[in-house]
Amino acid sequence: MNLRVFIVLIVSLLVSSCGEYQKLLKSTDYELKKNKVKEYYDKGEYVKVTELLAQVLPRYRATEEAEGLSWMNAESYLGMKDYIMAGSEFKNFSDLYPYSKNAEEANFMTAMCDYYQSPRAELDQENTRNAINGFNLFLSKFPASARADEAKNHVKEMEDRIVEKSYLSAKLYYDMKQYKAAVVALNNSLKEFPETSNREELMFLKLNSLFLYAEYSYASKQTERYQATLDDYYSYMEEFPKGNYSREVARIYQATAKILKINTEVKANNQ
Repeated sequence: MNLRVFIVLIVSLLVSSCGEYQKLLKSTDYELKKNKVKEYYDKGEYVKVTELLAQVLPRYRATEEAEGLSWMNAESYLGMKDYIMAGSEFKNFSDLYPYSKNAEEANFMTAMCDYYQSPRAELDQENTRNAINGFNLFLSKFPASARADEAKNHVKEMEDRIVEKSYLSAKLYYDMKQYKAAVVALNNSLKEFPETSNREELMFLKLNSLFLYAEYSYASKQTERYQATLDDYYSYMEEFPKGNYSREVARIYQATAKILKINTEVKANNQ
């Protein structure tokens, strides 16, 4: 068989196969469609599975076969990497069949679909928060699950991403020299995530933001804002008396104290 004949044969088979599938979609033989769903599922032809199940499931919703068909539907969307639809179908499955042998997996995969959609830290973290909630719900329902440790690891990973997002968002205001907004964002990040590994840096950025905000303020507002800077200086020094930013912090203190007419020599002698 030469190459041209072979290509013609393959094209003919594909055209014939597509024609048969289109006829199947238009058919009113739902038993045949249901049987073909299983065939396509076993072959990994997930698009055909989901298209047929959109027609078949409403007809079999109240039957014993509905559970298996619903599971194939969720698994097929997962196989297609359509995580929005897969997550929705796994959630529907776990709600409809809470005592199914696949209920535990359905709950886990509901969270995993949000996990798969979690973006890098710079972007919106709605899916990340949904994944955390989903894994925590899974752990509350199935605390003894073999996948419990995996779920806990994913929660830790997602929480770290939320912390990083908070850090980057707060630091962005500082980098843009929007010091008033930076103070608010940095303070919120410190309150929400007090154990963050970036705590010292955030506290320094907040202190410096307060100082620069005061420096660029109207004269009538400066005393009040330099006082706020001084208060934040003491907060930083209480936690990090020998911190990584000691030189910059000392500079901020000296400048602030000079403006507020504080005798820094007395303070130095008392230390």
